[in-house]
Amino acid sequence: MMAEAAPGLRALPHAVFLERLAGAPNASSSEARLGRAAFVALRLVDLLGHDREALHADAFHYQHVATERACRELPADRTETTHLVGIVASAADALRADANSLVLPALFAYAHYLEDEMRLEQALDVLETMRHISADELSSPDSTAMRLRTARVLRKLNQFDAAERSYEETRALATASGDTHSELLSRIGRANVLTARGNLAESERALRGVFADAETLGDREAQALGHHGLAVVLSTGGRPADAVLHAWRAFELYSDDLARMRALGDVGTMLLLVGDAESATRALTEVVRRGATHDVLDNATIALMDCASFRRDRVGFERWRERCQARQSSMPPNILATFHLEVAIGRARLGQLDRAEEALAMALSVASGAGLHELEFRIERIKGGLRDCLTKPACSIESIAEYAHESDAVREVSASLARFDDNASRTAPL
Repeated sequence: MMAEAAPGLRALPHAVFLERLAGAPNASSSEARLGRAAFVALRLVDLLGHDREALHADAFHYQHVATERACRELPADRTETTHLVGIVASAADALRADANSLVLPALFAYAHYLEDEMRLEQALDVLETMRHISADELSSPDSTAMRLRTARVLRKLNQFDAAERSYEETRALATASGDTHSELLSRIGRANVLTARGNLAESERALRGVFADAETLGDREAQALGHHGLAVVLSTGGRPADAVLHAWRAFELYSDDLARMRALGDVGTMLLLVGDAESATRALTEVVRRGATHDVLDNATIALMDCASFRRDRVGFERWRERCQARQSSMPPNILATFHLEVAIGRARLGQLDRAEEALAMALSVASGAGLHELEFRIERIKGGLRDCLTKPACSIESIAEYAHESDAVREVSASLARFDDNASRTAPL
């Protein structure tokens, strides 16, 4: 790893990209080059926010040439390279046309990419750059979309007060302009903040109101998001058998493939919570087969490892554990801690208690280091239940709320998932 970042680094514009450079294995690695190129690309965009008359005629030209050179050194097969090249080209177009709006779509797409990759502080930096240079050039729908994206990133960063303010501001803006879709999305976002704060009852009430209004308006995306949010609330509140049908409805309603895979991953996790490991495996395998965003694939792979250990399938557990381990260097702390926790649970189920305790200690170390207090508490609670797994088929650490194979909701979703096997058999090569 390269040297630690200088103490005053955070005070610099776009410092999160310099920290990425400082954290790379060496100065010539792909990560280092991408971090450096992102930093200089955003510094180039910053020049668009300066007074054109005060900006020296050659300042933009020289920085543009240097930034293009940095982009030429990037790996051509990386999606991020495409985003950065697009930003640099769009910035030049914006300067020539004296219209900063020309660079905003490229910045928004890059922020979306960074969010999907769970580089949340970097995504927030790009969104703030958009706000800084856009002035009054954003249309009302684009301004609303930027605010919604910013609020969502803030929520994922656990900056709940700022996220809530952003959702409220967006709702007011959407209501004033008659944008019913964005008004519904802002209400869903605020309900998701309530969920993250632990106010499940208020979040459930808000979400039921949202998707009732979304159904009246015929807003399919808002219905999907409402069902998905409610599924998370119910599952978090210990009602996975009630939650699973809402997650499935979200999967059916979403039109975006990545959103569908996120919902399907949640379906799999909830089915495992009610003890239906076979249907859970079917859902999660479909997520891995079709592909999804980085965090969704991480969670699906970890959950498949969990399914295997639940069935006491030692070979399957090791296979999925190795696949998770190959991904762990890019896992954010919350997912990495969950991985080590599920390894501990799996080891305990398979009778490997010493190794389970080692994995649990690793999970606790990651959670503590990242300030993931809820996960710390959960790990501490689990410590005393590890040895139950040797003697009980559903031990106290497994968080199985109930065996609900006979519930109508679980039966309906399981029957729907069985069609994945039928489709796979029809498309399999002879």
